[in-house]
Amino acid sequence: MALFPLIRPLIFALDAERAHRLTIKALGMRSAPRTPPEPSLLGTSVAGLDFPNPVGLAPGFDKDAEVFAQAFGLGFGFVEVGTLTPLPQAGNPRPRLFRLAEDRAVINRMGFNNQGQAAAKARLAARTGAGIVGVNIGANKDSADRIADYVEGVRAMAPVADYLTVNISSPNTPGLRDLQDKAALDALLGAVSEARGADGPPIFLKVAPDLGPSDIDDIAEAAVRHRLGALIVANTTVSRPPLRSRHRDEQGGLSGEPLRALALQRLRDFRKATGGQIPLIGVGGIGSGPDAYDRIRAGASLVQLYSALVFEGPGLIRRMLRELEQCLEADGFSNIAEAVGTAR
Repeated sequence: MALFPLIRPLIFALDAERAHRLTIKALGMRSAPRTPPEPSLLGTSVAGLDFPNPVGLAPGFDKDAEVFAQAFGLGFGFVEVGTLTPLPQAGNPRPRLFRLAEDRAVINRMGFNNQGQAAAKARLAARTGAGIVGVNIGANKDSADRIADYVEGVRAMAPVADYLTVNISSPNTPGLRDLQDKAALDALLGAVSEARGADGPPIFLKVAPDLGPSDIDDIAEAAVRHRLGALIVANTTVSRPPLRSRHRDEQGGLSGEPLRALALQRLRDFRKATGGQIPLIGVGGIGSGPDAYDRIRAGASLVQLYSALVFEGPGLIRRMLRELEQCLEADGFSNIAEAVGTAR
């Protein structure tokens, strides 16, 4: 862990996607923890699931469910794999992943590259360790019926998932975000809820940060009406705040530190629109315990991150957990749930 600042220049000398694959291989060589973390004041419950802490690994890191078990050894309270599509697909042409080191940001246009749901399902079915694992599902780029792809994903992955995330907010599959429109979203959520059945895992919905007020109201109403387990706010953004890196004009979704303010505001917007009737998960620009605490006080029951790991390394999560405990204790909260939505 302490070696990361020393080896980071070597990692950053590699193409970003190649460095990511090497990271997956290196993590795969670690032993997976056999027992869950000890209960602490960071434990919380969402959608009927008990999380040892509220900090999760966002999808995109472990697309094909190769190292989800080892990721728990870094301190994560839960891990979300994917995005997984019914059929394998190569994704968009390379290069498609860019570090913006000066901005502590990442731009990607991966395009749901993955080995397909069958390969990941086999790995997840063989898991033996503890830990909450969510499965993020999407539609194939050339699908003639994208709602049918999500239904297929629910049916395929429900037996091996603690929760399922319906991802309709990636900017890198043309037309995918159209499913956030009111009528399309209602049809989609109705179909996936039916496919899930009465005894399936909870369904979460991941939304984009690039939404207007009416979109937010429509999505919030649909999420409450279809009794979703949670809303994940938010995915990468196609907007471009001022950036310094030479990669600033690359197409794709922007994540990392420049997304922080927008993602926090969208979280506040969804908290207001839902009236606290549905749990929220905060994502985007989170890189410290105080960042996570800001999302929790703004209404998030859980948070996720990925891009910050690129710049901070594997020691980040345990440091965040210590900082988060300090924030709770400083404000006199005895658990995460007490702090949710307390910002005014």
